[in-house]
Amino acid sequence: MSIADPVIADDRIQSMVDLGRWRNKTLLNDFDKAVLLHSSKPAIIGYLKDTGAETSVSYQQLADISDRLAAGMLNKGIKKGDVVSFQLPNWWEFVAVFLACMRIGAISNPLMPIYRENELTYMLNFGASKLMFIPDKFKGFDHAQMFESLNQTLPALESICVVGQSSLTPFLVDKVTAEHRAAFDENSLSANDVFLLMYTSGTTGAPKGVMHTPNTHEYAARKYIERTKLSASEVIFMGSPTAHMTGLMFGVTVPLMLGATTVLLDQWDPSLAWKIIHDKNVAFTMGATPFLADLCDSELVASCNQDDFRLFVCGGAPVPPALARRASKKLNVKLMTVWGMTEMSVATATLLTDSEEKLFETDGCPYDGTEIRVVNDQGTPVEHGEEGRLQVRGAGNFVGYLKRPEAYDTDKAGWFDTGDLAKIIHQHYVRITGRSKDIIIRGGENIPVVTLENALYRHPAVQDAAIVSKPDDRLGERACCFMTVRHGDHITLQDMQAYLLEEGISKNYWPEYLDILSDMPRTASGKIQKFKLRDMAKKLA
Repeated sequence: MSIADPVIADDRIQSMVDLGRWRNKTLLNDFDKAVLLHSSKPAIIGYLKDTGAETSVSYQQLADISDRLAAGMLNKGIKKGDVVSFQLPNWWEFVAVFLACMRIGAISNPLMPIYRENELTYMLNFGASKLMFIPDKFKGFDHAQMFESLNQTLPALESICVVGQSSLTPFLVDKVTAEHRAAFDENSLSANDVFLLMYTSGTTGAPKGVMHTPNTHEYAARKYIERTKLSASEVIFMGSPTAHMTGLMFGVTVPLMLGATTVLLDQWDPSLAWKIIHDKNVAFTMGATPFLADLCDSELVASCNQDDFRLFVCGGAPVPPALARRASKKLNVKLMTVWGMTEMSVATATLLTDSEEKLFETDGCPYDGTEIRVVNDQGTPVEHGEEGRLQVRGAGNFVGYLKRPEAYDTDKAGWFDTGDLAKIIHQHYVRITGRSKDIIIRGGENIPVVTLENALYRHPAVQDAAIVSKPDDRLGERACCFMTVRHGDHITLQDMQAYLLEEGISKNYWPEYLDILSDMPRTASGKIQKFKLRDMAKKLA
């Protein structure tokens, strides 16, 4: 399967258009309109943590630079359908590359800055990337030096642009000519072309190349704007990596669609984040639970919080109710919880008007145009409140995995099996209860992993808790808990078990191993990588 051959049926296209789910527009349509309406307005304000530098780029400047870059890419031989990879942090140049790719119909392939030789060799060869944008150095690592040797193992890669002090200059043309404009038109992106290739973030093993079209991406962004009631006059802050779907969708696509200002921070730092929220009158941000916890625990909450800061959207993993309640009170903002995947961005979200019960105990309800259901192992929908496998279908669902059609796991009716376990509660709200790989069966009895984790998050000493299976010859599996604790606190296996007894948790469910970590293994977006914890659990005595 190639990128030119995604799993997208004509009847799906027609149905989505007829129902008004797909507008047959690209992000460039909204961006070009924003340039006309807000030419001098800052489109991006970029902060560099290490140097303290701040760069503001207006909508007109961003349009000019991205068009000059698009023309430069054409001069380098990049054409419609070619894959362009960019391993850039949350820099304004990331957005310019993203827009330039769309202008010439190239396929954007954002890659996490944390990736090294092993991951990059696989991903760049698998996608046959022709052009690569990298930082010269980032967080003390020399990316340019790495590619001097790595380039020999990438036969499809024709050009590399090192983004350093000269920024994008080596790939910018001096002037966009009439011939370039004609080439833009010739290579223009249609709403059903694959324009985005994103590798899954690797919480369960080998990544897959998720393919999206402008229609699937734009639908998710538009519905999110409707649910959050974001406006062009509000400032959006993004500290989550833009190379991940969270950062790309809600720190790049959503503000550009709105014509709003987005503020990008290249390395997460809660103190700097609070100063940005204060100084730039930020209204909205989004991130996984570690970002929310860090803001809550910062000493700058009282001095830097301000009235415009109205909404924090938390996703990436089920939000522990104890953290949600603490954040809602301490930050004095509206909290929304969401659920989604790279395969469909956000598919469910709570409402701004929801009660605390729905906000703190669910992962939201689906957008108009998205359906969810929970089924058993035979594929039959289960009763309300019963756990099963979560399936999703709708306008935001992706159009296939690159070169892996067998992994698409979408039936003829359009239902995609997410790999998550869930329950439907409150009529049409979903609560994620775990991943299918997270099931622990001890002596034939299923252990409720999420229930245990949520209980442990209520313990005052616990910062993070994750429970995975440890193979056992007698019982099949036993529960193993990995934990990080707050500074100065201490907890033992006996302490944990005594606490679970107080919480009324059945002794049969208690973890029988506890390992205290200094940090949890996480993806760059903050998700705990349980496959790594399972490997670690096998070695515990």
